[in-house]
Parts: sequence; C-alpha cells; structure tokens
Amino acid sequence: MLRPRSDRRNAGRVLAVSGKGGAGKTALVAIMVGVLSKRERFKILAIDADSAACLPSALGATVDRTVGDIREEIIRNPEAKNRIEDIPMQEVVADVMGRGNGFELLVMGRPEGPGCFCAVNDLLRYGIETLSKDFDITLIDCEAGPEQINRRVLRSVDTLVIVTDTSTRGIHNAMLIKKITEENKDTSETKMGLVINRVKEESKGIIEIAEQTGLKILGYIPEDENITRFDSVGKPIIDLPHDSPGVVAVREVLHQIGF
Repeated sequence: MLRPRSDRRNAGRVLAVSGKGGAGKTALVAIMVGVLSKRERFKILAIDADSAACLPSALGATVDRTVGDIREEIIRNPEAKNRIEDIPMQEVVADVMGRGNGFELLVMGRPEGPGCFCAVNDLLRYGIETLSKDFDITLIDCEAGPEQINRRVLRSVDTLVIVTDTSTRGIHNAMLIKKITEENKDTSETKMGLVINRVKEESKGIIEIAEQTGLKILGYIPEDENITRFDSVGKPIIDLPHDSPGVVAVREVLHQIGF
C-alpha cells in the first residue's frame, strides 16, 4: 500500500523533466523519485513519457503493460476499441500502472508505428491531468526535445526542469524548449528552470553560456562515478547511496523547486 497523502502544500504538483537525448533526464527523475519516496508525507506517481522506456529499469520496477499496448489493442482489435470506449478512462489507464517501493509508475511504451498515435497522447495526457490529482507529486520523464509540448501532452505541468549536459548543443536545445514552452498558450505560465548535468572543473565556459539563457539555474550535478558504475552493471539508479554526489546535488535541485 502506498502512503496516504498528508502534505497538502504539494498536492497535485506536476513536474516534468525535458532536454536533449542523453542529457541525463532519466537518471535525474529516478534520483528525484528516490529522494522524495523516502519522505513519508509524499504519494508519488512517476510517468515514463519517453517511448524508449528507460525509467522502469532506473527505478528497479517492472510493468506488465504500457500505454502503447493499449494503442496496439485499439488499432488491431475493433472489439478492444469498443470495450475500452465503454470503460471509464481512469480504469483504462490504471490498468497499465505498475508499482514500486513508495511510488506508482505509468509507462508510455512502444514508439510510433503504423496507425494514429493520437490515442497514446490522449491517454498519456489523461494520465498526467487526471491521475496526478490523486498524488502529491507527479514526476515525468519526457522524450527528448520539445515535441510533447507541441502536442499539448504537458499542458498541465506546473514546473518544467530542462536538463542539459555541458555541450553547446544541449544549451541550444534547452533554449528551444524554453522558447516553445513560452509560446505555447497551454504552457506559457509553466515555471521553468535549468539543471546542468555532468559538470567538471573544465565546464566553466559552458556554465557561463547557460547563465545567459534566461533560465533560472536550479542546480549543477557533478560527474558521479556511482551513476556510471550502476549503469554499467544494470543496477537501478534509484538505489544510489544517499551521499552520492549526484544524489546530494538533486536534493538541492528539489529544494530550489520547493520540495
């Protein structure tokens, strides 16, 4: 059983993590879930909105079905489509949710294939907008780039954390996400901040560039050998030691956001 909600200050907060591919979005979300799930007052929903579906392994969790599986049923089986249409949407989405230690997990699943992908986006949007009301905190691991903002999947997000590595490409991608978020009427009021990942001694130049983006710098995550080691042996990132440099830095990021 998940712990009952008790901290009303954060009731229904939705935080999405975006950025270019390989910037460290999934690791950041996994560490956030690990830190927050240890605080007994929080009931947490983690959403893997990236079709690559890396978040479950980072959280040490498994899911039997995904939002993508529902899509396949809708496309391949007219009877399944009719059946799903007759079921309350909350039950449809809840049916594909997994459970971890102190959190629940919803996974988008398979990438776009033949047929319309609108059903997946609709279900994913529903999961964010409706299921999040039953949780204190919803954390979303977004797909790379700004497309989910364009598709209005993230319209109910109140805080968008943009992650960049120490590359100019990462900074440019962050600026593009910021621009599209501000221009989209559904997300124009979303609070945004930048996290710089894999920071080294020689990263001073890129940090100076990042400070010119107009984004609030929420934190700097140093190179963490523990993350590299955990990744190399397939160990869940959520199990990093509490004093690991990455975990310490993420706690400060969460503090900056208001957790």
